Amino acid sequence: MSRLRDGFQRTIDYMRISITDRCNLRCIYCMPSNGHKSIGYKKILSYEEIVRIVKVAAGIGVRKVRITGGEPLVRKNVTYLIASIKNINGIEDLSLTTNGVLLSRYAEELSDAGLDRVNISLDSFRPDRYREITRGGDIDVVLRGIEAAEKAGLLPIKINVVPIRGVNDDEIEEFARITLKAPYQVRFIEFMPFGVKDIWGPEKYISTDEIKSIVEGIGLLKPVKLRKSGPARYFRFDGATGVIGFISPISHHFCEECNRLRLTADGKLRPCLFSETEIDLKPAIRSGAPDDEIERLIKLSIEVKPEGHNIRSQKSIVNPKSSSGHQSSVKTSDQSINSSLVTRHSLKRPMSRIGG
Repeated sequence: MSRLRDGFQRTIDYMRISITDRCNLRCIYCMPSNGHKSIGYKKILSYEEIVRIVKVAAGIGVRKVRITGGEPLVRKNVTYLIASIKNINGIEDLSLTTNGVLLSRYAEELSDAGLDRVNISLDSFRPDRYREITRGGDIDVVLRGIEAAEKAGLLPIKINVVPIRGVNDDEIEEFARITLKAPYQVRFIEFMPFGVKDIWGPEKYISTDEIKSIVEGIGLLKPVKLRKSGPARYFRFDGATGVIGFISPISHHFCEECNRLRLTADGKLRPCLFSETEIDLKPAIRSGAPDDEIERLIKLSIEVKPEGHNIRSQKSIVNPKSSSGHQSSVKTSDQSINSSLVTRHSLKRPMSRIGG
């Protein structure tokens, strides 16, 4: 079996693919309050272009694919893409991250198309607060979507929560208690300093250690080793049906185990969420380049994958370099790489433009 390794001997076998930057919610930590100009339809990759990239990537070692957005379910005929990727030789795991708004409508179709499971982004169970965080969302619609996903067999159900001090930190225990009776994986993700300035502030950041201490107020947590656990560290209460995960991109970063690439909706490969380095695949694809050239570009993105990001401490959270628009400081395995295909941008873009 072919394996891709970067310059730091990490196996790269996971690709997260954003298929749109559009969303039917306007979450405060993801989308600027005044919105943003969406990428034009002609500028985003077609499903056929995405499938071609995945076929090439699978041929050199990518085994796991996650579909993201924006909100992926707002793009038409997403089940066609799911079925096409599922049929690619070498792809062993296919999942999707969603806000859940359209999940009750599409859960069964997604399952029939070959989707293995879903992650649902959900930051409050309280109707008024959920409406405020999402700028207009209906929590009942999302809860029906979770039920539909479970019924359709899109398991395990993973619920991703971003605790923000003064916004929803008083619901940490409530989310954790779900696992006592439901077979869900509730994952707490540290709030990250991305481009939306409306909400971000270091005083709103809550470390995993603090979140975990709040959860432990319910009862003793025992470590759990799950297959394909990714960056999350999992725990379980005694007798609980579900598990609790902690994802710590800032306080306990997992760069040494990072196995992923990110493909943006407009065709750029990002080897690291934080480094702002991108390699544009679209010109090659649309100029008729052969698969060998696509493979070369994918391998180049792995060559420039940094050893780690520079958001490592409370100090860098308080005064991140990105606030000045400067290039992030990263260390790659080959500092001599200098290609016009490798571009870098500031951290000012919203998460919806990067791909969740």
